[in-house]
This record gives sequence, C-alpha cells and structure tokens, in this order.
Amino acid sequence: MATDKELSDFLAHVERRAFKQAVYAVRKDESAFDIVQDAMIKLAEKYGDKPVAELPMLFQRILQNTILDYFRREKVRNTWISLFSGLGKRDGEDDDFDILDAYESEEGSQAAESSADQVERMQTLRLIEAEVQKLPARQREAFLMRYWQDMDVAETAEAMGCSEGSVKTHCSRATHTLAASLKAKGLKL
Repeated sequence: MATDKELSDFLAHVERRAFKQAVYAVRKDESAFDIVQDAMIKLAEKYGDKPVAELPMLFQRILQNTILDYFRREKVRNTWISLFSGLGKRDGEDDDFDILDAYESEEGSQAAESSADQVERMQTLRLIEAEVQKLPARQREAFLMRYWQDMDVAETAEAMGCSEGSVKTHCSRATHTLAASLKAKGLKL
C-alpha cells in the first residue's frame, strides 16, 4: 500500500508528462491543468491505498477517462449554446443570423484550422510516424522516451538499461536519420 509520501512523489513525477498529454489532447492549457488536477485528485481519493506499482496504470486510465469526460462536457455545452443562441433575438435584428458565422475559434486550436491545413497536418504526422517506425529498435525506443514521453536522459537510460551516453548516441542518430528521411520526402523541417 502506498504511503502518503510515495503517492506524493509519484504524482510529482508524472505531473509534467500528464500535462503535456492533456494539452496534446485538448489544445488548451487551462483545460489541461484542470484535467490533470482532477485526475490526480481522483487517484489520491479512490486509489491512494493501492500498491505503488499499480499507480502508473491506474493514473493513466484515470487521465484518459478525465480527458474523455472533458470532451463529453464540451459537446453537451456546445449543443446547448447553439440551441439557445437564437432565442434572444430582438426586433430589428438580422434574421439571417448564423451561429457558425458568429463563432470564433480560439487561435491555434484545431477548430481554427482550415480543412486543408488539418489534412496536411494529419498527412505529415502519418509520414513522421512511418519514419519513426523504420528506425532501429534502440534508436526508436530512445527517441520516443526522450521526445515523446519527455523523459530526461537519466530516466531514459534507466528504463533502457544502458548508459546516458548510449541514450544520447541513440537519440542523435535517430534525429539525424529522421531529418534526412523526412527531408528526402519533401518535408521541410
């Protein structure tokens, strides 16, 4: 069973990665902070008595469920806003009011992107994912831990069971290989 200190240390250890994961999912810093905070509270309240070894998987599941709950709430909220947006019209107002014309997407959000930009971004991500899969196993492992999971060199070395120098070498080779292959496919970096 996890002690209060072990639980606190675990939450401090995963906080940054959880925030990045939430920001990647919802694209709003404020919402991501709330999601991570809610997930941490749920873990502490409901599963604080579990063994330390079980906490990472429990937290990951709670975080994913909290992100899904966020999207469900947003969908419901947006539905009600659009349904009631036309009820407050006054005499003399334009009858051709369209909620989509009035809706302004938050700068930098996916909703603000054009369809062409979204398709291009998805194609670029698929291309990058395909090239990452072509990397040798150790290079791919080091690259993903360092740059996707945002682990530092020491954490990566410990997880991979090798020296920090080896992690740096694997990451360097992976980034050079990816840059060259993506440049050869016409992707500007």
